[in-house]
Amino acid sequence: MRPAGLLHEAKTRLSELVKAVEERNEVVVLCRDGRAIAEIRRRARRRQVRNLTPDARFRVDFMPGYRPSEPLTDDEWPGDLK
Repeated sequence: MRPAGLLHEAKTRLSELVKAVEERNEVVVLCRDGRAIAEIRRRARRRQVRNLTPDARFRVDFMPGYRPSEPLTDDEWPGDLK
């Protein structure tokens, strides 16, 4: 960690501090009255966006006329489940 000292010092050296974070992966701590109040650090990488397109291997084709939202009639139920 690299203490930047006072806030007005950090303002005058901001480009240099950001370069230290960017190139050397340093963490810069900003202080006021000797107390740490903020940090400048490298941003964490975002997780890769997942591909949510349907996989063609799992495609289901229903028989013509079949409506999955309609209840089955008595003759459509398997015999062992009636």
